[in-house]
Amino acid sequence: MISIFDSHTHINSHEFDEDIPDVIERARAMNVDGMLVLGYDRESADKMVELVNNYDNIYGAIGIHPEDAAKYEELEEQLRVYLIEPKVKAVGEIGLDYHCDVDHDLQKEVFRKQIELAHEFQLPISVHNRDAFEDTYEILKETNGAQYGGIMHSFNGDVQWAQQFIELGMDLSFSGVVTYDNAPEVQEAAKYVPLEHLLVETDAPYLTPMPYRNRQNEPGMTRYTVEFLAKLRNENIDNLANQTMQNAKRILKIQ
Repeated sequence: MISIFDSHTHINSHEFDEDIPDVIERARAMNVDGMLVLGYDRESADKMVELVNNYDNIYGAIGIHPEDAAKYEELEEQLRVYLIEPKVKAVGEIGLDYHCDVDHDLQKEVFRKQIELAHEFQLPISVHNRDAFEDTYEILKETNGAQYGGIMHSFNGDVQWAQQFIELGMDLSFSGVVTYDNAPEVQEAAKYVPLEHLLVETDAPYLTPMPYRNRQNEPGMTRYTVEFLAKLRNENIDNLANQTMQNAKRILKIQ
């Protein structure tokens, strides 16, 4: 039977305040049997902890997004409090975003510090990379960022970058972006990635897969990305879904 893990979702954001039980139920109806909810500030982190404690199949992560790098120093001790929660399984999302106007050197400094934090807690990392492939790669390489596992969240690079990040020990997660007609390089990368390094995600409420791109995304829609990838890669959908589930469990150390 098909079983899917959404490796990156934000159902702890305000868009889902009114209908979390329905979102979870719709996800189960679409065979999404697990998900990683990422906190990005104190409010969303508190909501993430509430969710992981209320639902057996939900796990959490916490990290400072590169857009908020300036807040890291004031929030580091609070991060440590969240990271001792038994169902918090990763540090993320962390990384670099050169599309935003936050100082690049500050982003790189905070990225390194959060990798150190992940190593201290022996946790994998979930990495955000936007317009910063070279620096993201170099920092992951110099810090051995994937020492305890790592996910390139919503991977949007080409085959060459896919190969290079896998060589560093990272696994690659594909969002609804892979279903878009204007993402041929991402589709080629998705065909290349060995199945044992492949994950799927929504990044809900964003990046809704086709054919529902104009709707709010939610974990159940991971199913459409899985169906697209199975067709793209000419693989059995059950095998692809179940292997990506096992990959997520391996990285996040879920029994």
